[in-house]
Amino acid sequence: MTQEFVLGLDIGTTSVKACIFHLNGKLEAEVEKLNTFYYPETGWAEQDPEEIERSSVAAIKEAIEKAGIEKHELLAVAFSAAMHSLICIDEEGKPLSKALIWADGRGFAQAERIAETNGKTIYAKTGTPIHPMTPFIKLLWMKETNYQPYNQAKYFMSIKEYLLYRWFNERVIDYSMASATGLFNPDTLKWEPELLRQTGIFEDQLSAIVSPTKVLTGIDQQIAAEMEIDIETAFVIGAADGQLANLGIGAILPGEVAVSVGTSGAIRQFTKGAKISENQETFCYSFTEDSTIIGGPTNNGGIALQWLKDLLGSKESFGEFLSFAEQVPPGADGLIFLPYINGERAPLWNQRAKGNFYGVTVTHKKEHFIRAVLEGITFNLYQIGKALEELTGEPKKLYVNGGLARSPLWLQMMADIFEADIYVPESHHSAAWGAAWTALVAMNKAASFEEIKENIPMSAAIVPIPQNSAIYKKIYQNYVMLAKDMEKYFK
Repeated sequence: MTQEFVLGLDIGTTSVKACIFHLNGKLEAEVEKLNTFYYPETGWAEQDPEEIERSSVAAIKEAIEKAGIEKHELLAVAFSAAMHSLICIDEEGKPLSKALIWADGRGFAQAERIAETNGKTIYAKTGTPIHPMTPFIKLLWMKETNYQPYNQAKYFMSIKEYLLYRWFNERVIDYSMASATGLFNPDTLKWEPELLRQTGIFEDQLSAIVSPTKVLTGIDQQIAAEMEIDIETAFVIGAADGQLANLGIGAILPGEVAVSVGTSGAIRQFTKGAKISENQETFCYSFTEDSTIIGGPTNNGGIALQWLKDLLGSKESFGEFLSFAEQVPPGADGLIFLPYINGERAPLWNQRAKGNFYGVTVTHKKEHFIRAVLEGITFNLYQIGKALEELTGEPKKLYVNGGLARSPLWLQMMADIFEADIYVPESHHSAAWGAAWTALVAMNKAASFEEIKENIPMSAAIVPIPQNSAIYKKIYQNYVMLAKDMEKYFK
């Protein structure tokens, strides 16, 4: 009996993706199910965990059917998941609340108070910036507002933990997802008691912390029947999407930096041990017992371009819409965009931040605004990357993935602004492949995480254009000064 395939289940905020890979990394089949967003009040952002579970079950079933493989050919299923979600769960494992996702900003008042009092001390312990995205701040908001699901909850879980509990009746969380809660100490690899006390919860209300290679078997019979898999199919807990995107793209050695830009964005690098930014500009999240990933997430990636497209009423495809920017030289003829339309995480960590166009003149047209938004997104990533450099040194190699990586114009812009060669994998499912590779390590089919580098097909590198880089250097200085000056208006 041969087992030649592994399935990576990537539970993102925009969608759930089930990707089936050959053991060498070749993508055999993929299925995507879009998720619904709920905005019950201004600043709130929620999703339905039961809907995401149904989507996950359906995606796994359909991916197996699409690949045309037999049950016995599936070696394992492994998880990648978006960070920072929080669900209140009752004793029977049913959700009492929607999932509050990373974009939920209802705890901004609690975040501001903590940041102004003992935020630096907490950040130094956890490596997680003080921000409404974190379950730590969400729990404080729940406690202080007498949120009924919080008062009734037996457990508190992320979406991934909820699926594992529903499918295996086990409450487990990997190091990276635990780290992203803001309640975890990467030095001790345990929940931080003082932070639990502040949020009013007990350790037994949280899941047991385990390695990303933890294997679960014996899935619920009904769920197995719906997926059309064997009950004893191995499920590997995996990790957070950020860590796994770096792994899946091959950015795992010192000096190798990964940039992911979809709806939001992030720039990240693996390192040994915990490295904390004195200015609280970056996160430091665990992956394994002795490795962490440091970097910064931005709220404003492709969402800023989609906002502009909707605002202009453009009916073209996304690719055609971006192509208008090719008509404009670097710098958008003096138009600069601060991309903080959705508040901002790194490098500001300010949910009150606002977007802004600077330098608008009567000569600016649609194409100028498109290019300015692309450049603003990229300048923001570059600014986060400079903060990362202070901890890790100058990057040696830059890998890029995510939805925007399908734009040749943006990839060239990345190369020009970062003044670095850009490497792009042929597959855009890096987080799912990172999850799948974690399963191969767990099942002793791969000797190490590093071995994945031999199994990632890459496209040709994009190299910087020196004259463009020179232009962008000058514009970036103006961008930074403008961003700093605008902070006093973020109220």
